[in-house]
Amino acid sequence: MSASDFLVLNHVSKVYRRNQSLIERLKKSESGGTKAVSDVSLTVRHGETMGLVGESGCGKSTLARLVSGLMAPTSGEISFPPNASGNKSRLQMIFQDPYSSLNGRWTIEDIIAEPIRVHKLRTGSAAIRARVDELLVQVGLSAADAEKYPQEFSGGQRQRICIARALAGEPDFLVLDEPTSALDVSVQAQILNLLRDLQKNLHLTSLFITHNLSVVRIMADRIGVMYLGELVEEATSEELFRKPRHPYTRLLIDAAPDMDTSDRSLHPIAGELPNPAFPPSGCRFHTRCPFAQEICRNTSPPQKATESGGMFRCHFDLDLSDATVFPPAAQVRMA
Repeated sequence: MSASDFLVLNHVSKVYRRNQSLIERLKKSESGGTKAVSDVSLTVRHGETMGLVGESGCGKSTLARLVSGLMAPTSGEISFPPNASGNKSRLQMIFQDPYSSLNGRWTIEDIIAEPIRVHKLRTGSAAIRARVDELLVQVGLSAADAEKYPQEFSGGQRQRICIARALAGEPDFLVLDEPTSALDVSVQAQILNLLRDLQKNLHLTSLFITHNLSVVRIMADRIGVMYLGELVEEATSEELFRKPRHPYTRLLIDAAPDMDTSDRSLHPIAGELPNPAFPPSGCRFHTRCPFAQEICRNTSPPQKATESGGMFRCHFDLDLSDATVFPPAAQVRMA
């Protein structure tokens, strides 16, 4: 781990085991599990926002729970350095649903004050209340809102409360798991603007998970693309959209309805997402890839480094800067 690295995932996997039959247990069968995250290696540097995108079921939220410590990986290592004071780095998570992530029996003051008390960041009720008021104003609410209950607020206001609660713990690292997907479009813009301002002013290091390419494009410094549990591409935000290297990334960009305002047609990705309990052999994307050849069906592609320090997993060296250049499979050049 270098001095600039904040979070390092080293070959992390997570397998959800299903109940095995008596015969499988007697045979000591190794089958019966769904590999939600498969051999993911990833680094998040100090002060940057790392975006993670992919279809539903690709393993994004499982990876968020692994990073946040809500569950343990089946294999691999997740490393955080100590913070500036030499203590263990503090981590907070902002969840997808602002309605279910707040306790309706607690006042907003109690909700936001809880991490302050747990981490002993302030002493005395007056100092804690002053910090709660400060955080509420910081996220665009009023200090008077501290006396209210979650059910008295809209979805966007509840998510602001969730952000205030996360900041109350003075985290070194934030995990944001689809923080705007449950909100109306107009409210999404308000929350995203708030998060961008907080990133800039507080120099936050964060992992931002979403399926929305428009969101991750403006929020993240670097972006990782996941498919069926694997990290298939990683690049800076600018490079990923200018010159994607993996076919799945290119197809994701084309499938987003609001990425190109001059093109009003939709371009869904062909085929169905395979069952993660029984992933395809070879390249996991070959069942939906327009470039697939025999090597893709039989051999897992290696991880390749890009000139700018990113990576991608593909047998071929493809120019995917323009979706219209997708050639027939016979014209694909081996890397």
